[in-house]
Amino acid sequence: MIRAFAHGIILAFGLILPLGVQNIFVFNQGATQRTLRRALPAILMAGFCDMLLITLAVLGVSLLMFSFAWLKISVFIIGFFFLLYMGWATWNSKPGEKKEEPVSLSGKKQVIFAASVSLLNPHAIVDTIGVIGTNSLAYAGKEKWTFTLACILVSFIWFFALAIMGKMMRSLDHSGRWMKTMNRLSALLIWGVAVYMAVQLLYNSF
Repeated sequence: MIRAFAHGIILAFGLILPLGVQNIFVFNQGATQRTLRRALPAILMAGFCDMLLITLAVLGVSLLMFSFAWLKISVFIIGFFFLLYMGWATWNSKPGEKKEEPVSLSGKKQVIFAASVSLLNPHAIVDTIGVIGTNSLAYAGKEKWTFTLACILVSFIWFFALAIMGKMMRSLDHSGRWMKTMNRLSALLIWGVAVYMAVQLLYNSF
């Protein structure tokens, strides 16, 4: 049980640590919302989506779904266009000066965007299926669900930590220049992921 729990913690942390679209979104919500409580919709929705993907991967449902080529291609296409939009929105966001109210999303929009960057991110889905789903095959019964729970806990804890880091950065950024630079770099990363997805899709199609 302890081995399965530790395995899940280390594996999930290694997967979630790299800077990606989902992490950028949660971090930005921590920075732009007036209080951490107002960023809860983004934090909880991102965690819930990860929990859903992890559970489906462990059960083998997601692997079965992605066995259909048309479904995989559809997810990649939708994800590509959504990432283009996310990059544009991030690039044009205006954090403003500390004395001003930062531009923030409503709770409803946070939920929609968090679900989109989580469920329309093909690489996150493939990583969950290929890595977490595959590693879960080493366990059975209670050990398998201990492994699954560890992976889920890492997601929720990490998203809370990201929002807190965003809030701390906002409190130190008196001019708003740090956040503007962060947004521009985030947008470039998001567009880079979108281009990589398009190249992968074209490569696999021919």
